[in-house]
Amino acid sequence: MSNFKIYAAVSVMALTTYLIRMLPITLFKKRITNIYIRSFLSYVPFTVLGAMTFPAIFYATGNTVSAGIGFIVALLLAWKKKGLLTVSLASAAAVFLVEQVLHLLSL
Repeated sequence: MSNFKIYAAVSVMALTTYLIRMLPITLFKKRITNIYIRSFLSYVPFTVLGAMTFPAIFYATGNTVSAGIGFIVALLLAWKKKGLLTVSLASAAAVFLVEQVLHLLSL
């Protein structure tokens, strides 16, 4: 890939991310008072984080079965209102154990 194409691609990406951040600041000068819009905007960060994290869960391991088991363990522990550290360590341990069992079964 030539240097021009790389610079053009980086420039387009920079302009895009700049516009996304600049437009709300310039378009909305007053404080938003509508409770429905404020409620919607309060969920946007969680939605974006979930949209970025959820697909990565299933591609983080070498096997989708172990990733699914880890996801189920994390979901169940989160449902029982366990802490973030407990959920992440237990799901990582579950993925590790399932990967080890699958590796032993494949021999």
